Amino acid sequence: MTQSETASQAELAIVILAAGQGTRMRSALPKVLHRIGGRTLVGHVLHTAQQLPASIVHVVVRHERDRVVEAVSDVPGVRIVDQDDVPGTGRAVQLAVEALPGEFDGDVLVLSGDVPLLEPETLAGLLDEHRASGAEATLLSATLDDPTGYGRIVRHDDGSVARIVEQKDASPEEAAIAEINAGVYVFRVASLRGGLTRVGTSNAQGEMYLTDVIRLLREDGGHVAVRTADDARIALGVNDRIQLSEAAAILNARTVRRWQREGVTVQDPATTWIDDTATLAQDVTILPNTHVLGATTIGEGATIGPDTSLVDCEVGEGATVRRADATLAVIGAGATVGPYAYLRAGAELAPRAKVGTYVEVKNSQIGEGSKVPHLSYIGDTTIGRGVNLGAGAITANYDDITKHRTEIEDEVHTGSHNVFVAPVRIAAGAKTGAGAVIRKDVPAGALALSVSPQRNIEGWVEKNRAGTAAAAAAERARTAEKAADGAQEQDDD
Repeated sequence: MTQSETASQAELAIVILAAGQGTRMRSALPKVLHRIGGRTLVGHVLHTAQQLPASIVHVVVRHERDRVVEAVSDVPGVRIVDQDDVPGTGRAVQLAVEALPGEFDGDVLVLSGDVPLLEPETLAGLLDEHRASGAEATLLSATLDDPTGYGRIVRHDDGSVARIVEQKDASPEEAAIAEINAGVYVFRVASLRGGLTRVGTSNAQGEMYLTDVIRLLREDGGHVAVRTADDARIALGVNDRIQLSEAAAILNARTVRRWQREGVTVQDPATTWIDDTATLAQDVTILPNTHVLGATTIGEGATIGPDTSLVDCEVGEGATVRRADATLAVIGAGATVGPYAYLRAGAELAPRAKVGTYVEVKNSQIGEGSKVPHLSYIGDTTIGRGVNLGAGAITANYDDITKHRTEIEDEVHTGSHNVFVAPVRIAAGAKTGAGAVIRKDVPAGALALSVSPQRNIEGWVEKNRAGTAAAAAAERARTAEKAADGAQEQDDD
């Protein structure tokens, strides 16, 4: 077996650095917990790490330790390493290496929790190059037009790596170097262990730099390889809100293109945001100003938008959702939503159901082919098949103490401006009159009415609102009516 074949089968451990405070974010939220594309920054790094053949994944934490641990604890196989008071990436990695099993003799891949755009293919290529070359360490580099803030890779005249110099320690000549360290490394574990024992804190920031291991390995004559990223953007870190938005835009453009290649029509990529965690089927159409967020899934042939936001929703085949806002809702096949509809958590539309203009639905099930077309609030309600609710329907679900449910069974048709005071049941085939306030159950096939005969009190405005514009208008109208009546009497004579 050749050296490269042996190396290709080496065990892999991944160390993710997530201990920093991220002061430039100016946020109470730890930097690595800021979100883009449906995941936290460190979540993206973990998602990428999970697609590599690693036997161990260590996440090093310190600042807001408990919050970061809570955010990563649901990822299978992750082990937490706590950084102590000694600052620096070198110390973080040293503690992670010390936590490895004593018999571990493979490679250690070091990733930064604030570099969210790395792809598995890039890291797999870095590992392959490291193992094929027999290097003691291999690092990922990128060339940037503006390298400010990044460590620079200093090379010898023959092109080999000499060292990495951090921004604050760089001379003017070194600061002018455009090739930057992406903060991604692969080390042979023995070389890494040995190098870390020799790293000090004699630098501008008084920290243990992991990059010093590269310098020490080169000074000892060790082989250090470099793989340059084809797309420099994947190496971009996030240190402030500007870089956060830039990374989000890059990730979103990548995600939109991926779905376009999978057969999704995105009419205006510039105004469309699709989280990396969403799933879309073939022949979905996304219209402008649409956000498909969280764990949303959209079935084949559905049309979403324009001006629509879906968060953690399930949309069936052939459904249409336009100018709507929906969270934790289920929209069945062939259903229609909007324009200007609001679906809250627990809204479930069966196939071919309709929720129309200015309708809000919360924690309610709307049966197959049923319609809530206009100006309605439907809360804590079960609606059967073939129901049609008239404009202005309200299910009054709250009695100031407890929420109650309304049940509207199959083929019920209601008049306009109905209020259903829960708990109440409208049985199959029943009908209600316009303006009805339904406080009692309605039997199957019955017509429910609650409207009193209309009563007009003549002269009420002039008597009770004397001196107002309304009273003056009423007086003019009354005078005109009397004049018209007098003229009609003369004609009759």
